[in-house]
Amino acid sequence: VQLVESGGGLVQAGGSLRLSCAASGTIFSINAMGWYRQAPGKQHELVATITSGGSTNFADSVKGRFIISRDNAKNTVYLQMNSLKPEDTADYYCYAEVSTIPTSLANYWGQGTQVTVSS
Repeated sequence: VQLVESGGGLVQAGGSLRLSCAASGTIFSINAMGWYRQAPGKQHELVATITSGGSTNFADSVKGRFIISRDNAKNTVYLQMNSLKPEDTADYYCYAEVSTIPTSLANYWGQGTQVTVSS
């Protein structure tokens, strides 16, 4: 299973970016998908998650600014980031809880995409 992210980059404070993460390979089903981030010198932080049914959860630091969504037919999760702040600068990693066969479940990770917000 591979997760490929796209959409990172450099943006000014107040701007927006949309991250995408597509899962491919031998996939029977995908449970939760989501995004973590890690800023330089800081621990990784859970940003947002979304279940297969569409229930979402967000870190307090991004509530009201970020939106997570998914396209189950495309095995893809998105993170719409609005009103970006310099403190959102980090490497963003997507993950997915994947069953490759009905009785298995494992977490897979993307390679990371860099988001830089300038003040």
